[in-house]
Amino acid sequence: MSVHRSGTAVPHPPQRRPRRALTTAAAALLAVLSPLLLAPSPAGATGSGDGDFPPRGSAHLGMGVIEHDGQGGLPPLTRASQTEGVDVSSHQGNVDWPALWDSGVKWSYNKATEGTYYKNPYFTQQYNGAYDIGMIRGAYHFATPDTASGTVQADYFIDHGGGWSADGRTLPGALDIEWNPYGDTCYGKSRSGMVTWIGDFLARYRARTGRDAVIYTATSWWTQCTGGYSGFGASNPLWIARYNTTPGPLPAGWDAHTMWQYTSSGPIVGDHDRFNGTLDRITDLAGN
Repeated sequence: MSVHRSGTAVPHPPQRRPRRALTTAAAALLAVLSPLLLAPSPAGATGSGDGDFPPRGSAHLGMGVIEHDGQGGLPPLTRASQTEGVDVSSHQGNVDWPALWDSGVKWSYNKATEGTYYKNPYFTQQYNGAYDIGMIRGAYHFATPDTASGTVQADYFIDHGGGWSADGRTLPGALDIEWNPYGDTCYGKSRSGMVTWIGDFLARYRARTGRDAVIYTATSWWTQCTGGYSGFGASNPLWIARYNTTPGPLPAGWDAHTMWQYTSSGPIVGDHDRFNGTLDRITDLAGN
């Protein structure tokens, strides 16, 4: 404080903290937080999630079924007319294929890719392990229509394990198109935009492999996000998602389902499926 020549006391202006001290403190805080911010997500997933959303790469078949459609009881055992299968992703890690084979599982689908940014780090063990034990196997792609076009994602899928081979034991690739776990249910697309995206993926897959991809979806999602489009039923096999005693009403365009994911809490790996037919019908699908 100083004294004006009039005799009145005048306070000094407040002292400002030097910017260098603030910069040093911020740098120290960043050094502490950087390892946490840059730490990789589990099982090859990218990013740390945003709010309530999971990290990119962590999606898998049916992860939205219970939240959106609920679940009921298990279907009756009908292995005389339906063949048991499983679907797996990085969540299951290395799979005990001998145990599944001994339990009666004869086919499997294994997650290969998601978007254009994720490859399942367990894919080789899962895809080859199923084949080696004697199963008929296939690969699936989790679609993210908000991140890249259908054509580009089909190429990414095929280039990273999602192709088809005429060995009699490889199923055509499957497109997992369902609720968006990372944001808007329909990925920010209009109904016509979604139909176009799916059509582009399917056309590219067929052009490169000679096979029509399987479509995995749920009736409620299909109705909401495609407007009940019926144009794919004549060519693309349907893999329906419904955790209940029956597959329920099917999406527009299909009179019957080819596969049915009926639970996420089955033995050994959780996700279990039924092929709508005997083992020879699965072999027919694998062999085109």
